[in-house]
Amino acid sequence: MVTDTDYMERALLVARRGCGRTAPNPLVGAVVVTPEGVVVGSAHHERSGEPHAEALALAAAGERARGSTLYCTLEPCCHHGRTGPCVDRIVAAGVARVVAAIEDPDPRVRGGGVRYLEAHDVDVSVGVRSAEARKLNRGFFTAMTERRPFIILKAATSLDGRMAAAPGRRTKLTSPPADRVAQMTRAEVDAIAVGSGTVLIDDPLLTAREVYRARPLVRAICDRRLRTPPSARVVATLENGPVVVLTTAAQLDSDRAARLTERGVHVRAFDGDDLVSGFRALREFEVNSLLLEGGAALQTAAWDADVVDAVHLYIAPVVLGSEGVPFLDGRQFTVADLENVEAFSCGPDTVIQGDVHRSH
Repeated sequence: MVTDTDYMERALLVARRGCGRTAPNPLVGAVVVTPEGVVVGSAHHERSGEPHAEALALAAAGERARGSTLYCTLEPCCHHGRTGPCVDRIVAAGVARVVAAIEDPDPRVRGGGVRYLEAHDVDVSVGVRSAEARKLNRGFFTAMTERRPFIILKAATSLDGRMAAAPGRRTKLTSPPADRVAQMTRAEVDAIAVGSGTVLIDDPLLTAREVYRARPLVRAICDRRLRTPPSARVVATLENGPVVVLTTAAQLDSDRAARLTERGVHVRAFDGDDLVSGFRALREFEVNSLLLEGGAALQTAAWDADVVDAVHLYIAPVVLGSEGVPFLDGRQFTVADLENVEAFSCGPDTVIQGDVHRSH
């Protein structure tokens, strides 16, 4: 017998088709099922500003939606944005029952969609596959509740926990198979962030390569002293997405800021000289998820600020020795600090991915 859980699994699979495309909106999938158990419509939200998944699925179902059950991975919206409220379309279509995986954390909704539907005699259930739905949209949930992006700390280390052979020395650790996994992550997140030291030492492009990416990729540089040169290679890649330099308010009127702005770089100030506020400033650029790639000082500061939500660790089978730069500046870190851990091999390297365990 097919259950609500089975139909919600289908909706979650459909929702994933929008991965990397929908920010600042969430990933949402919807499935319309007749009383006889026939799927007559399914759709996913494709990108911000375009129709929501529920509206698309109901349009596909047409008259067959009357008396049906609508399965959706997020509570249907009830506010007027760039598209009309989904709840109005659900009621107009004659849907008898709505099964939502999880409540929408957007303060414009937050249970309002459920209340509206129930007030219009639609039976509503919330909570089917809620854990999977939350994980699917962890960037959106973090943006709504913390007003900052979901932050993934990505680092490559040696077997002895070193990120570089010596301070200021560019050290290549990972193999091509591991590099491809890292590029796949770049294809899915909304932004990459590095420190100015990484720009000065490595001069990276910070682009998604050898993978398909649907949206422009935001590249953020945390640079309190505004050391980023206009000649940096990343500045020449604006066709791949905006480059944002986060600095202090005192630097905004400087000649260096003017030269970067002339090259098309967005220069923004930390609010109160605070790292977290810098990440929050990226919401202006529709960033729900952020890959924190380097360098060591920036990653350590983010870890100490308790804003790292997940860790992707690439461990190469080499030993760099005591002169090397330690991961997180030598702070105690073990896999026990993570939950939902996945570990796998990529060529000679080992990749460990997990969510940061928090007691609060």
